[in-house]
Amino acid sequence: MEPQKRQRGGIQVIPRPKSWRLGESSPWFESQNRKIEIVQVIKALTNRVPSGIRGRIPTGEERDAAVLVAIYDEHDPHLILTRRSPNLNSHRHEVSFPGGRVEDSDYDLWATACRESNEEIGIQTEELKPLGRLDPIVTVGSRSLIHPFVTILSGRPDLDPNTSEVEKVIHVPMTELLLDEVWREEEWELPNGWVSITFFELEGDTVWGATALMIRQLLTLSLGLSDNYGRFPKEESKEGNKF
Repeated sequence: MEPQKRQRGGIQVIPRPKSWRLGESSPWFESQNRKIEIVQVIKALTNRVPSGIRGRIPTGEERDAAVLVAIYDEHDPHLILTRRSPNLNSHRHEVSFPGGRVEDSDYDLWATACRESNEEIGIQTEELKPLGRLDPIVTVGSRSLIHPFVTILSGRPDLDPNTSEVEKVIHVPMTELLLDEVWREEEWELPNGWVSITFFELEGDTVWGATALMIRQLLTLSLGLSDNYGRFPKEESKEGNKF
């Protein structure tokens, strides 16, 4: 018998509103070459600084947080993600980059990303250096302004996840994230208008929200593609297309 193929998508609860619709195809949908080499990532992200804030417009009440977008090369560039523990008070089973909120003892945002990542997955950060930065993102539920730092690892690291916070460490090839069956975009009607939500359906996990938005930018930058995130057609052309 052939081995049973695992289904894509996770068990976490997606707070989809009543009024929503399918979004656009991926920015790389028509790309002839979806192969990403580590040299492309390095070239695209070296010394990159944020060009703006993605997601919601900040209110000034958000707390700063930082995450580590750690990449290593193993035939393909791989990302290190975590699945949050089911014992946490919120965001159970959600997939995210390791990281967390700034503490008074942190020297800067990079220090926050390193400290939190070490606490969550046991990654050794003493020798790590930031390659570049993705754009910060405002989250809705946690009211945080997340600052993503990209770093390149010398190889697949030995990790020791903190089981009180992390249910599983997930190693994801960037090439897999470019598959058509992995991508989904939805447009949600929220009190302040329509919002574009990005999803990546992995085998056994769904990546969405702020983390998916970070991955989306990382992929488009590495491929040298433009991204029309958040730019909607005129509303009259969408009328009647609500689910």
